[in-house]
Amino acid sequence: MYTIQGKGVSGGVANGPLCFYRRGDHDIAKHEIADTEAEKQRFESARQTAMEQLKALYEKAVAEVGEEGAELFEAHQMMLDDLDYVEGIQDLIDGEQVNAEYAVSQVAEQFAQMFASMDDSYMQARAADVKDISNRVIGILSGAVAGGIDSDVQVILAADDLAPSETVQLDKSKILGFITQGGSGNSHTAILARTMGIPAVIGTGDALREDYEGKTAWIDGETGELFVEADEITHERLSKKHAKQRAMKELMDQLKGKENVTIDGRKVMVYCNIGSPDDVDQVLANDGGGIGLFRSEFLYLQNNDYPTEEQQFQAYKTVAERMGGKRVIIRTLDIGADKQADYFQLAHEENPAMGLRAIRICLTRPEVFKTQLRALYRASAYGKIAIMFPMITSEWEVLEIKRICEGVKAELRKEEQPFDENIELGIMVETPAAVMMSDRLAKLVDFFSVGTNDLTQYTLATDRQGGNLDRFFDAHHPAVLRMIKMAADNAHKAGIWIGICGELGADISMTETFMALGVDELSVSPSAVLPLRSTIRSINTAENREKILEDLLK
Repeated sequence: MYTIQGKGVSGGVANGPLCFYRRGDHDIAKHEIADTEAEKQRFESARQTAMEQLKALYEKAVAEVGEEGAELFEAHQMMLDDLDYVEGIQDLIDGEQVNAEYAVSQVAEQFAQMFASMDDSYMQARAADVKDISNRVIGILSGAVAGGIDSDVQVILAADDLAPSETVQLDKSKILGFITQGGSGNSHTAILARTMGIPAVIGTGDALREDYEGKTAWIDGETGELFVEADEITHERLSKKHAKQRAMKELMDQLKGKENVTIDGRKVMVYCNIGSPDDVDQVLANDGGGIGLFRSEFLYLQNNDYPTEEQQFQAYKTVAERMGGKRVIIRTLDIGADKQADYFQLAHEENPAMGLRAIRICLTRPEVFKTQLRALYRASAYGKIAIMFPMITSEWEVLEIKRICEGVKAELRKEEQPFDENIELGIMVETPAAVMMSDRLAKLVDFFSVGTNDLTQYTLATDRQGGNLDRFFDAHHPAVLRMIKMAADNAHKAGIWIGICGELGADISMTETFMALGVDELSVSPSAVLPLRSTIRSINTAENREKILEDLLK
């Protein structure tokens, strides 16, 4: 038995084979080929496989977001079938006697440059499409694994770490748990694990070796341990722990349909955080009262070009309809910092967490912002959508946002597009500036939502992604809690509600404190809803409020 110690960031235990995440190799080597006919056939076989994959993706997208939202995959099929593209690759294999991977990469570059040099913006955008389909074909030729998971069964996924753009494309149905060499408790791998309700361990370092590939292992997200080829005693102990975990889930399921209300009658909204329309299944399965944070940036991260208004509209509409009239708070794109999409072509920044990100991108690229807002307003006709804006620091930002929103609404009225005229607008409180200005900001919006991860990062000057800074990244720090109280007090003075949508909202050791601070809503991973409901129902807010506030403010 091999025992690996890391840090647990998502509780629970799981048992299964270890599978290491496989990234595609972007360095395409050039080889001389003797049998060009066989090489052309190899290319054709890969092209047909890619075509089948795109058809499957199209059908999946139609089911999830409708035909218009799936148009991209249909366009990719047409491009993959383009005679000039196919013959260009075949001619290069014949003429230079080169391997298919190299021929595809060269022709892809030629086509991409051709599209990029055109005056028409639509045709310029096709440069990313031709690279995307070509990378798919190259991946098939080189044996790369779609989605990074080379397994037909469920696995414990191992990696050095995973970028947000990688996590969003994973086949989540295959994952029992995560274990990574690096990362932090606030990494997107950890957040995804908590959303899925599966165990995750980070920070194992070099102890996590690729020669463990395929070996059966137990992962314990509570203790941060991984046991490879566990001995009989360990296997029996963790099997019992797994059984208790299932029993606890069954116990929690009995709370479905019950109110989130304290012993003294204080009602709390318990909502869910999601990253895609797929996550709604988990929200409904766990009896979430609404969606407090839909991270819309993941629609951007899974694309190779800016998602169209129609693509976004279909995604937002799907979520709104499936939630059946419950509030769905959609955060406008939070690209930047650790969430990078190449087609945004953001300049390198020494300190990206404080750079051009989130609302700053939206206000400097209003055409991108307006496309998203149009999709959001259109989708509001199909459910109770609210819009939330991240990284706010000043009044002028909110006033400019509202001016742009009014322009979008005027356009939609002129086009006779239906939308909710009374859609709620809120802001993320995740900077000290937003807290200090919360008395004025509260008069401009309908709600606040505290992003505790970033608020902690900016308040304590501690990088939330820095794995070696975990002991300094303290979301329980009195400075952070005092800021939440200040924002809550100012929200209530202005007659608006305040929630928490950061990971701290699911920390049941803090639930009573949040009630004392005046928090009205907690938005958490779907798997945390029922345990949080159980805690809320056991609290007497009136009994301990004064003491909690006295300890915090003394």
